[in-house]
Amino acid sequence: MSAVLVTGGAGYIGSHAVKGLHAAGHTVVVLDNLSAGHREAVGDALFVTADVRDTPKVRATLRDHDITAVMHFAALLSVSESVSEPTRYYDCNVRGSLALLDAMVAEGVHQFVLSSTCAVYGDRVTAPIDETHPTAPINAYGETKLTVERALVHYGRAYGLRSVALRYFNAAGADVEGQIGEDHAPEIHLIPRAIAAARGGEPLQLFGDDYPTADGTCERDYVHVSDLASGHLLALDALREPDDRDGPDAPDRAAAPPMSRVFNLGTGRPHSVREVVRAVERVSGLSVPLLPASRRPGDPAVLFASADRIADELGWRPAYTSLDAVVETAWRWHQSHPHGFGG
Repeated sequence: MSAVLVTGGAGYIGSHAVKGLHAAGHTVVVLDNLSAGHREAVGDALFVTADVRDTPKVRATLRDHDITAVMHFAALLSVSESVSEPTRYYDCNVRGSLALLDAMVAEGVHQFVLSSTCAVYGDRVTAPIDETHPTAPINAYGETKLTVERALVHYGRAYGLRSVALRYFNAAGADVEGQIGEDHAPEIHLIPRAIAAARGGEPLQLFGDDYPTADGTCERDYVHVSDLASGHLLALDALREPDDRDGPDAPDRAAAPPMSRVFNLGTGRPHSVREVVRAVERVSGLSVPLLPASRRPGDPAVLFASADRIADELGWRPAYTSLDAVVETAWRWHQSHPHGFGG
């Protein structure tokens, strides 16, 4: 199995990918500056404390651990913050990604999986959204991710980089075994914020109730974080050169996938903010107090996925298709870790 560098691997989605990689028998090295991640989230994994923009440290890590593939999660991810502070997002998400790619080229590492986002699509034109939907981001977060996606095509042509960009919709839930979960400070995602409100915290801010949707609140596609992790493992396997694949049924070189591919990861089912609130109330048996607030800048009304392409080409399908099942895993994590990784 390969040696995989996971940047941002101490974060929410990255740590679930690390767990999946370990379970699949890969050697895993995590590189994270711990500005948002948690060292405890990756257990005894090999760990390098560094920023992806630290090129000498990244190159040394790739070289010293014989890395053959990179999963890249290190990024800033708040839509509203990206609107008010675009400089930080271009510096971290674009400059950081290009620095990482250049380090990979210099060290001869040619397999790359990018954590991307449905924010590249902007406002919905058709529904559900498939990979042919126009890309017209309405915030700097989506724009920076799309910039990196576009760069991957050119790195493939120029340097032989083989890449997959995974555009996920709303990551949600927690490890079913309860070992890792979502712990942001401040928390920006809806489900943990609703859970915190149900457990006696501040009322949940309802950012806009006048959207052109059935109940006036934003609709999103909530995909379980473990399903996202499984998508990354399938993408990694698709990137392996045919000569590196095992077994008598390994494809010949002519059957190798294109150098650069893009896939959605989502359930194909949208749920409104109010529907999520009701799911938290059903699972917890508690009420979620709401506080009406203005729309956040850069928030489209409706986003939900068609994930047919990755199902057809890589065989990925979400294991968690019920919103209540997703919320239940998050509820168990927050009940057993009331202070996140701090206890």
